[in-house]
Amino acid sequence: MKKEPTHLHLNPLYLPCLLISLLSLLRPITGDGRARAVQVTCSPLLEHNATVYVPNFVATMEKISQQVQTTGFGVALTGTGPDANYGLAQCYGDLTLNDCVLCYAEARTILPQCYPQNGGRIFLDGCFMRAENYSFYNEFKGPEDNVVCGNTTRKKDSTFGDSVRRAVKNAVGEAPGNGGYARASANAGESESSAFALANCWRNLSPESCKECLENASATMVKECLPWSEGRALHTGCFLRYSDQDFLNQIPRNGRSKGSVVVIVVSVLSSVVVFMVGIAIGVYICKHRTIQKKRRGSVDVEKMAKTLTDSSLNFKYSTLEKATGSFDNANKLGQGGFGTVYKGVLSDGRDIAVKRLFFNNRHRATDFYNEVNIISSVEHKNLVRLLGCSCSGPESLLVYEYLQNKSLDRFIFDANRGKTLNWQRRFLIIVGTAEGLVYLHEQSTVKIIHRDIKASNILLDSKLQAKIADFGLARSFQDDKSHISTAIAGTLGYMAPEYLAHGQLTEKVDVYSFGVLVLEIVTGKQNTKSKMSDYSDSLITEAWKHFQSGELEEIYDPNMNWKNQDDSVIIKNEILRVVQIGLLCTQEIASLRPSMSKVLHMLKNKEETLPLPSNPPFMDERVMEFRDTSDGDSAACASLATVSQSSFYGR
Repeated sequence: MKKEPTHLHLNPLYLPCLLISLLSLLRPITGDGRARAVQVTCSPLLEHNATVYVPNFVATMEKISQQVQTTGFGVALTGTGPDANYGLAQCYGDLTLNDCVLCYAEARTILPQCYPQNGGRIFLDGCFMRAENYSFYNEFKGPEDNVVCGNTTRKKDSTFGDSVRRAVKNAVGEAPGNGGYARASANAGESESSAFALANCWRNLSPESCKECLENASATMVKECLPWSEGRALHTGCFLRYSDQDFLNQIPRNGRSKGSVVVIVVSVLSSVVVFMVGIAIGVYICKHRTIQKKRRGSVDVEKMAKTLTDSSLNFKYSTLEKATGSFDNANKLGQGGFGTVYKGVLSDGRDIAVKRLFFNNRHRATDFYNEVNIISSVEHKNLVRLLGCSCSGPESLLVYEYLQNKSLDRFIFDANRGKTLNWQRRFLIIVGTAEGLVYLHEQSTVKIIHRDIKASNILLDSKLQAKIADFGLARSFQDDKSHISTAIAGTLGYMAPEYLAHGQLTEKVDVYSFGVLVLEIVTGKQNTKSKMSDYSDSLITEAWKHFQSGELEEIYDPNMNWKNQDDSVIIKNEILRVVQIGLLCTQEIASLRPSMSKVLHMLKNKEETLPLPSNPPFMDERVMEFRDTSDGDSAACASLATVSQSSFYGR
């Protein structure tokens, strides 16, 4: 069963603030168990039934917890069929049982963030955890296998590479016959050339599978990571690491320190709190949502369906099926979290884009009708026009105007297509997007917050002019409301800190997302990645640092080709000004961010002096926490935010 990595999602069902706060208080006493997350990968498949999935997952984690406390390894199965939960956790061989419990506790609080996906895996520096809805215990290789290389130091001395190869070879050679674990070190007579290595297979693998996994991992890691001073291979059945620093635990595996009692307390509390709160809240929420949807859904769906069927917005399902060639893959424009978009041609020759939703049930009805209601009530040159929908056939469909150049991300993040967009065109796209947001925030009859402004939701027409798309997550509210408190939804990397941490939704959330988008357009770099790593700054942080040092030119996208133009000095200053506006939009304090009308004014009035931006938020989305040292509770609770990957990426 092939699995593809996906973005990480946060979930409130398993991570009580009490537990996180308690663990954060106890960790300085007991050590961190090398509990730094290296990478999290989530399954692309959604859970089958939340009411069953939640208690199954919690029960599996509890069973494994009891095993980890005594052996440093655990496997468990809860449930059957598509709701089954297979779990595995293992600490690396040099970790003490005390640190192992801490590492497992950390992994246990991070992996549930994959919800509502049905599984995932997490590599920490001291342990590994995986959960799926199928038996993966014999797997030792897969498409997710990769390496993560440290980027702080490059070794110029070739003797370090020789030391790494010897240490890795020794560890890889010893591990299969030593229960899947080995450690080694090597040097060329100089301390700067010393290398330390750790090799570890999961205990459920045979020696033959372990050997093959480590040999593949070592070959890839050494090839791709040297001459970096640090490298890790994250493979389906094994973990391999080398470093110029002695990271290995010197305490024997079965040793227990004076912190044992504290660790046991952490373990017990972790088990009890997660188990009880997870099941109670999970089951309650699922039942509550089901009840509410049944009460609300039947009335709303029937009412809206009748209204739409009788309106000019309604398309017959058969008409759209014929227009898209029965949804032929050749007409597929893109696919996202909730559905697929196809190009179609109506009988009168009009080109259309048809959004085909994955779900035709009341679970997605709210999003469907929300998008129909909002986008059908607004009209602006920088908003994608909704032509209609179909809600009477076997599935729900939305019909939009077709834009032949599809989405902005296909250009700015592509080395070849990016050359199509010089600076002048990119500037017009930025201005057009700003004009669309000004309309939504201030000029439409009801204030509308989009909530998912990003490059894949900015479509380009035949003249490469910007149009904002995908209103499935949009929310409207009355003028007398300063903000809405709402369940969080959107795309990681674009969400404002106050929204991610506290669910406070104002138009400044869109301003923040717009600022991120501006920085992406200027640099050609994405602020989000499908795989998390501790080794790189976010795009916002990178831009902030270069802005402070006066070296912004270093991060400009070379595809803009501005240096070769006659007015290159003018363009350079203009790009600098736009980056400064982007940084003003991504300031940590929401009240300091300008309104979109002010942003538009600053973009068009190029002679006006801009204020200096304050620092952006320090957000480490690779572990999905908003770190606010002034408020420990808020920082801990930030990881409770429910984040769902939003609808469509490419169109």
